[in-house]
Amino acid sequence: MTKKLLPLISIFLVVAILVGFIIWDAVSDERLDDDVQYEITFWAKNDNNIVQQRVYQRAVDEFEDLYPNIKVNLVMYNDYGKIDDDVKLNIKTGDTPNICITYPDFIATYLEAEGEVVATLDEFIVDRDYGFGGSQLRFDGVEEGDMVDKFMSEGVIDGKQYALPFMRSTEALYVNETYAERILLELGYDGLPEIWTWDLVWEVSEAAMAKNSDGTFKINGQKTLIPFIYKSTDNMMITMLEQKGYPYSTEDGKMLIFNDNTKELLYEIAGYAGDKVFSTFAISSYPGNFFNRGQCIFAVDSTAGATWMGPDAPLQDIHASEAVDFEVGVNIVPQYDVNDPKMISQGPSICIFNKEDEGEVLASWLFAQFLLTDGIQIDYSKTEGYVPVTESAQNSSAYTDYLSRSGEDNDTYYSVKVDASKLFLENIENTFTADVFFGSSNLRSAAGELIEEACKRARRNQKVDDAFMNDTFAKMITLYNLDSFEGALDGEIVDELIEERDGMPAASIVLLAVLSVGFVGVIGYVIFDKVKKRRK
Repeated sequence: MTKKLLPLISIFLVVAILVGFIIWDAVSDERLDDDVQYEITFWAKNDNNIVQQRVYQRAVDEFEDLYPNIKVNLVMYNDYGKIDDDVKLNIKTGDTPNICITYPDFIATYLEAEGEVVATLDEFIVDRDYGFGGSQLRFDGVEEGDMVDKFMSEGVIDGKQYALPFMRSTEALYVNETYAERILLELGYDGLPEIWTWDLVWEVSEAAMAKNSDGTFKINGQKTLIPFIYKSTDNMMITMLEQKGYPYSTEDGKMLIFNDNTKELLYEIAGYAGDKVFSTFAISSYPGNFFNRGQCIFAVDSTAGATWMGPDAPLQDIHASEAVDFEVGVNIVPQYDVNDPKMISQGPSICIFNKEDEGEVLASWLFAQFLLTDGIQIDYSKTEGYVPVTESAQNSSAYTDYLSRSGEDNDTYYSVKVDASKLFLENIENTFTADVFFGSSNLRSAAGELIEEACKRARRNQKVDDAFMNDTFAKMITLYNLDSFEGALDGEIVDELIEERDGMPAASIVLLAVLSVGFVGVIGYVIFDKVKKRRK
């Protein structure tokens, strides 16, 4: 019996081994052919930062040295929105780049295009030859488990990995500590807090509005002061909702901001905007310019923008003579609960596009991985207040040395920039991200625009009431086509808001009635006058 089974067992083992090899090699069936010349295009983003551009170019040059048969065409953009617009345009023409720097919200939109436009990365990541820790890589790539989990999860859409994090940042509260401490002492506080609450920021901002007899502000002796400016109102709304525990959206694409929770926050913000103690980038311009002139006490901006913040900032949009000397504090954004701080995680990601030639896609994947190597990650992070996305880069001796040299000079070791990076690294566990889905970029824009609309109205001394809120909700739903995303909004809420908005106020009805009567009267008079002339 046993002898009869031996051939069957042998056949079974051979088949099992063959199947195992097939499964093992399934994600590695495309090999890079060294005899084939590949040409890939990489759309990168930088803020006209020459040092950043050099890091990108160095990445291209070093990669091409390792892979002489792969040519990388580097195209520079200075705006994520422009990259997004061009990608969408090129999706329609079938001429997308191979790789681009973008945001997961944008990628979710690309996924709705016909065909598999964006490459999924899950199989590439585990490829035994070319994946993380792959045996055929010609460089020291990312090892398995080396990517920071929180950062990797931001690129997961509908359960699949569509993006790799390239750099990460958060938002920081940049404080003019010289002015803030002076006001706090006048208010009876002992000094600067470790974590600023929203209430304390508002209180100090209100107190800063005191003026001298000549109309200048007491705190800075100038005629201009906006105590608190927030650059990204998108992030402001999302962060405040998260801190309050109010839902913003769900993973499956439900949009949950058109309710009384959001109104509560808008009333709070609008009240301070009406008092002229608060403004936004869209209303007043870049907060760093006011901050550096001593015309702003609190500025919330990205940690990546730290090189623009402070009177000694190496990158400034104002003349050095306009800057006012003061101490700069880099803090986590204002909180409602200092015992449970929450701050947003953000930053550029890497997206790879599918092409007919699978070898071209593999070449793109290799270059995308090269951008994650320690040398590129560390050098790029030094250009602004970003942090590397791998634990190996974060824990490397080169990066820890960089962080330890804060303030040595204003170019490489500018103290505010280094402190902003440290702030993020110390608070990675306190960060969160908004859900990514088809329509999430529209919802994000609508969230920020709600704050902008409320602030503009309040600053014009117009009433911000429930009628205004409902009308603005309906306007945002229409403006950003939020009702076009199936199942995203509660049908009853949408219908009610739009009906209320479209319903004509009584005053308007009376005005139209009066105009109609007047119009009929004019027509009647003209006819009467003509008849009278004919009789004569």
